[in-house]
Amino acid sequence: MRSLIVATGLSFAMFSPAWAEAAKTPVVLVPHRAVYDLSLLRSGGTKGIESARGRIAMEFAGDACDGYTLNYRQVTVLQGGDSGSRTLDTQTTTFESGDGLSMRFKSSSTTQGLVRDGVDGDAQLRPDGSLDVRFKQPRNETFAAAGQPTFPTEHMKRLIELARKGETTYSVRVYDGSDDGKKIYETLSLIGRKIEPGPGGNLEEPARQETLAKTPRWPVTISYYEEGSADREPVYKISLELYENGIARALKIDYGDFALKGDLKSLEVPAVTSTCQR
Repeated sequence: MRSLIVATGLSFAMFSPAWAEAAKTPVVLVPHRAVYDLSLLRSGGTKGIESARGRIAMEFAGDACDGYTLNYRQVTVLQGGDSGSRTLDTQTTTFESGDGLSMRFKSSSTTQGLVRDGVDGDAQLRPDGSLDVRFKQPRNETFAAAGQPTFPTEHMKRLIELARKGETTYSVRVYDGSDDGKKIYETLSLIGRKIEPGPGGNLEEPARQETLAKTPRWPVTISYYEEGSADREPVYKISLELYENGIARALKIDYGDFALKGDLKSLEVPAVTSTCQR
């Protein structure tokens, strides 16, 4: 799973004064540490997954002036009738510049304790919108692509901006350095109706703290597609309730043959010390 989760080429109708005023307010993502407990939501297809459990632990920090860091780990234990038990462990560390034009990334994954793959590199968007990636691992090489892809944190900020404006869809190419670091996903995001601030009787305890109780949120579903693929079935989909400050709850990760849900188990939001005005 990519970091939580993430308006080039869009044209908008005439805006009301209230909409225009909202557009002037920058999106401020708050530093936080969150843990989500994973369980099986649905199973089908050829994978034969009978049960699943696991955990996502993530720590997000930074601001638009100094850039954003993300430390992410997902451990998932899948149980299948034919394949038995498998433990998948993915760890990712990223840094994105505040202007959304560069990203450093390092990730590794293991299956049953055996290293499956790992990648370490730097990505940068050139003035013409093309992507330039230089790898340190697994070997020194480069990767380039055209078409103005977006990095994950910038993607999330744009989604929040569009949600504020009442937009309901957003399509963009996203590069997150995952897999072998040579893949760009075409994405389609669907943004639901705004959920006004309030504690809510159905919210888990971590989501009832003041930081979230006073913050609006939107249901969002992001579908990730293989670039240029004729098969328009998504590789995977992520659904979540996205708060205006970048925190997420009610995760659902749909891999096609099976889907997981992530319940917010704990949330820590340090006191804000940044003086960044961007």
